[in-house]
Amino acid sequence: MFGKRFLLFYIGVMMTLVGWAQNITGVVTDAKTGQPIPFANVRYEKGGGGQTDTDGHFSLPFKAGRIYVSIIGYDTKNFKVSRPGHHQVKLDPTDLSFDEAVVTGRKDKYSRKNNPAVELMRKVIAAKKNNNLKEHDYYSIDRYSKLTLAFNEMTERVFQEGEFKKFAFLKEHVETCNETGKLILPLSVDEAVTRYIYRKDPETEKSIVLGKRSTGVNDLINTGEIMSTMLQDCFSDVDIYQDDIRLLQYPFTSPISSKTAIGFYRYFIEDTLQVDNEKCIHVSFTPNNSQDFGFSGNLYIVADSTYRVKRVQMGVPMRTGINFVEGMDITQVYEQLPSGEQVLIKDDMIVQLRLAKFIQKFQVRRTTEYSNYDFSKIPDKAFRFKGDQMTAANAMMQDEEFWEERRSEDLTASEDKMSLFIKRLEGIKGFKPVLFVGKAFIENFVETSVDPKHPSKVDIGPVNTMISQNFVDGLRLRASAQTTANLHPHIFLRGYVAYGFKDHRWKGLGEVTYSFNEKAYLPREFPVNNLTFTYNRDVMSPSDKFMPTDKDNVFISFKWTDVEHMMYYENYTLRWDREWENGVRFKLQLRTEENEPTAALFYQPLIAGSGPTKQGYLGKIRTTDLTAALTYQPGAKWMNTKQRRIAANNDAPIYSLSHTTGVEGVLGSDYTYNVTEAGVYKRFWMNSWGKIDVNLKGGVQWNKVPYPLLIMPAANLSYIIEDNTFNLIDNMEFLNDRYASLMLSWDMNGKLFNRIPLLKKLKWREFIGCNVLWGTLSSKNNPFLEKNAGDARLFYFPGTFDAETGTYDYLSHVMDKKTPYVEVVAGIHNIFKLFHIQYVHRLTYVDRPDTQKWGIRFMLRVKF
Repeated sequence: MFGKRFLLFYIGVMMTLVGWAQNITGVVTDAKTGQPIPFANVRYEKGGGGQTDTDGHFSLPFKAGRIYVSIIGYDTKNFKVSRPGHHQVKLDPTDLSFDEAVVTGRKDKYSRKNNPAVELMRKVIAAKKNNNLKEHDYYSIDRYSKLTLAFNEMTERVFQEGEFKKFAFLKEHVETCNETGKLILPLSVDEAVTRYIYRKDPETEKSIVLGKRSTGVNDLINTGEIMSTMLQDCFSDVDIYQDDIRLLQYPFTSPISSKTAIGFYRYFIEDTLQVDNEKCIHVSFTPNNSQDFGFSGNLYIVADSTYRVKRVQMGVPMRTGINFVEGMDITQVYEQLPSGEQVLIKDDMIVQLRLAKFIQKFQVRRTTEYSNYDFSKIPDKAFRFKGDQMTAANAMMQDEEFWEERRSEDLTASEDKMSLFIKRLEGIKGFKPVLFVGKAFIENFVETSVDPKHPSKVDIGPVNTMISQNFVDGLRLRASAQTTANLHPHIFLRGYVAYGFKDHRWKGLGEVTYSFNEKAYLPREFPVNNLTFTYNRDVMSPSDKFMPTDKDNVFISFKWTDVEHMMYYENYTLRWDREWENGVRFKLQLRTEENEPTAALFYQPLIAGSGPTKQGYLGKIRTTDLTAALTYQPGAKWMNTKQRRIAANNDAPIYSLSHTTGVEGVLGSDYTYNVTEAGVYKRFWMNSWGKIDVNLKGGVQWNKVPYPLLIMPAANLSYIIEDNTFNLIDNMEFLNDRYASLMLSWDMNGKLFNRIPLLKKLKWREFIGCNVLWGTLSSKNNPFLEKNAGDARLFYFPGTFDAETGTYDYLSHVMDKKTPYVEVVAGIHNIFKLFHIQYVHRLTYVDRPDTQKWGIRFMLRVKF
């Protein structure tokens, strides 16, 4: 998550945007109750202005004159301003009486019993079923969306002070946002036209992307889709007819949720009024607890027996504790179809962001329009494509006429000149070197070309592996590179060479991938259908295979324990990797590997009547195996980076099953073995109590094998937090042939800390977790049992000889099948909105003198 949001952070730093705008700020409240008034109009007499946010706050660029504050249900108030400052504005409720609606006040204690607002909302919720389009046999809908990222509050002073004064040409691209009245500088524009199709029997929902284009700062980044994907995932569509709404990567309760809305929200009837020539009842709503994931705003409900929602204006209360969001306004307009259903036709969202005080503010605006609701029969062939979504072959090549036909509003002048904006940015002296360094830091790779006309065909990196260290290598230097689709869209090369100054050995990797799908930049782009051959010769500790990042990443090369048991390995791997749009992924892999123990690690077959000795070691062992693995991750969304593909979010469940078979004698293999593993991951959202992640795994080694082929726990030996690993299990500490593990983590999102004023202000978030491992070693693989004495198929477990006494101290142990390994975690996340720190405590298997009973782990992770 760090890389995703750091893109926005870097854009701000890259431009060195300093200087503070002079603003008129204030808060609008009800004169009688003192409650903040959201969505009040705050306008200058001569034009320009905005609205209050969900907490009643407003901020306008200063200009001398008179300001008018108005909203339906209150008397308009105006005041004169001659200098920047903060204003308290109290509005008096309009003295209205209505036959159709009873205005409910906020002075008395809120009660749902005999509350006309609550009774009205029950009827609105009950009427939702009348708007279910899936009652039709077929339907199709066209959707146009535009997502604009812009710098916000780009006042004259911003260009007069700080580094912005060097970029005077940017003034030509600054424009006024009609909805907020603020000056903005658009940075990127993403447009898409999608057709949704549905049939009832067999029930099928599909979407076809008819047009798609992106202009702006994305053009500066070869993996620029990461920004578009991130913005679309965080600022996704809002459908109040769904019980839960996913926004900013959190689940919010809809104000008309069938399950929880009545208990979650407080409703107040405010007024009756005309909305688009229909008489409507105005209902305001707010969460019972402003820290919960809900909305505050206004519903306008048609005043007839249909109880249709005509319009919605709402936002997120700032007390929710979401990072970086200073304000959010969502406006939705609904319309009745000839068939009677009330459907969404326009959805407008504006979000004000501030990543840091020294970075210029951002604005994200998403405009979505729905049209051409049609219930005609759709040919079966329209549904005959794999996955839930298909992108038309010409989607990225649609001409301007296509876009003009589908926009209800033209692009603004600055949005239309985005290509010129990027061209002028690239022409700034010193901009390209700054961009080059910034991209290397963010993407962890260095491009070999900075000319957009001749994009990079080879990237150097990962940067964070160039210098590292370990017990065997000592100081280690590595040079790495990979080719891109600019060299060939189907064939990709990757490799590195490394040298250890302690063991004086060269290591390396060479890999060639053929992608059956044409790629935009790298072969891992979703969906993959790749055939890959890899040669790898290097050194690692056995526990390193569980680390999801590079084994020689400089940040994880520093360990909390001495890692002296290591091995050289040389392997050849042929892998076919295929995934489908529905979330299914299949991997078939053939691998042969030779392992050579080094440092304190050795391979010694059991000797009858004797323990480990310093003689009779095996120099190497060879294995050859075939692995088939199946993973199902429905609904997963991916972002491509140059180093790896990462999930846009972790909400999608993961189901996995794999089996590995090794056969003695095949390509020189020394052993026969079979390993089966299965796993399930699931995230549970607990509303205002945050989220719980559950990861359950299990596995069996079915054959009699020496310890290198037994199952080791996923141990993390570094100080850096790595998800789904054990924090205090040492290298090869437990060796099992049957295991089950449960990893449970609960991010409470500040639910408890928010009750402490100082911690609430800091936005710290509490985190707890528990990792459990059940393991056993069957008698056939236990080298400590008398019946296995002298069995050369088994090895002595790894350990060390005491230099003075000559005694042998075992590093690896057999678990008690009745006693699981347990460690608990307590952490503080979101320190400075960036830093996570966790305390880990080990509860079992603590009797051995060298056992680490506790530890501190940390990481950098940015999230809303």
